[in-house]
Amino acid sequence: MSAIRNLHSFDPFADASKGDDLLPVGTEGYIHIRIQQRNGRKTLTAVQGIADDYDKKKLVKAFKKKFACNGTVIEHPEYREVIQLQGDQCKNICQFLTDWTG
Repeated sequence: MSAIRNLHSFDPFADASKGDDLLPVGTEGYIHIRIQQRNGRKTLTAVQGIADDYDKKKLVKAFKKKFACNGTVIEHPEYREVIQLQGDQCKNICQFLTDWTG
């Protein structure tokens, strides 16, 4: 019986729900690259979190030229401006941004 009582003494998930509404410190500087599945093998790559200092339309123009794909900037109510590119461009965007920012 003592082993069963021991289960109640420690809750490993007790503090997991604390602070769910707050983002961790420093997350506002991250760029999120997501891949969304469309029909069949068709995918969209969404890029969000690029600072407002940069012109997103010029970035899309550079992405389209370099990756030979189509893209646009959409206005999302929650995420503000999001860049959408056709196809799985995740690795290409990562490489482009790391080379571009230094």
